[in-house]
Amino acid sequence: MKFSLIICTYQRPDALINLMDSIQEQYLVPDEILIIDSSRNNKSKNALERKFYSGLKYFKVGEEFRGLTKQRNYGIQKVDETSEIVCFLDDDIVLTPEYFKNIMEAYKTFPNALGVGGAIIDEVAWKDNTTENKVQFDEFEMDGYIRKLGSRNVLRKKLGLLSDQHPGYMPEFSNGLSIGFLPPSGKTYPVEFFMGGVSSYRKELFDEINFSSYFEGYGLYEDMDFCLRASKIGQLYVNTAAKLYHYHEKAGRPNQFKYGKMVIRNGWYVWRVKYPNLTFDAKFKWHSIAFLLTLVRLGNMFTTKNKTEALTEGLGRIVGWLSLYINSPKPEK
Repeated sequence: MKFSLIICTYQRPDALINLMDSIQEQYLVPDEILIIDSSRNNKSKNALERKFYSGLKYFKVGEEFRGLTKQRNYGIQKVDETSEIVCFLDDDIVLTPEYFKNIMEAYKTFPNALGVGGAIIDEVAWKDNTTENKVQFDEFEMDGYIRKLGSRNVLRKKLGLLSDQHPGYMPEFSNGLSIGFLPPSGKTYPVEFFMGGVSSYRKELFDEINFSSYFEGYGLYEDMDFCLRASKIGQLYVNTAAKLYHYHEKAGRPNQFKYGKMVIRNGWYVWRVKYPNLTFDAKFKWHSIAFLLTLVRLGNMFTTKNKTEALTEGLGRIVGWLSLYINSPKPEK
């Protein structure tokens, strides 16, 4: 199958070059690589021009198309008509050599796949459970692998607020187990959402839906929104054999206050995309988790070195939460 890659970038020339270098080392290279650059300078463009990358198509966009969802929608319009699969990567990713080979293999193995995501490695410490040891309260087990839940999830588990759904599925009160809870088994798992920065979709999907204009700028949870709407059309998967590294480049990210506000407002938005009609129990649990995690974030002022970041993000969450009662966002159908 012919496939294209779209990379949306903003003010990250060094990270972008690291990604591009890892793409050139792939066993299977995209037929075209579209760089959609909304940077306010030419550093990324100049860095790309100093090297040769096969299949590269560079597009510089201004304010009209600046922001992740706008840049992705712009890129889709520039994809070659003969491409069958459109892949997306964040600009602070570095791939292992078999990434694209394994992504494309999943489409062959699962012909019903509308989209396939990859798996970030080295962010979670997993251990084998081949001897079937008893899983502790603060642990999560799947397919013979165990990982720690993390302090926030342990607290939610104690309070009965932890999802009992498969990773990659959203329970009725939202706040499901992330893709990071899929074990490094090399298997391909069905999901209803995955990370937009390590994603791919059949090109035909974009004849029906696009990335939402609600998510501006940094676009937190825009990938969740798109996946939940795509899941109503067809099946999504994550291939844990398609491995990569995510280096979380700080450049181009919003300040912590805006981030905290987006966590609440955008989180509420994607929750209502999936569940437009809610029970009282689901509403109670969602707001309970929002309250709990806001307290935890504010508590980080006393437990971490980044006290200012903890305070400003906590305040952003509070403002975002209160704004839901004044001007709640209206999700797309």
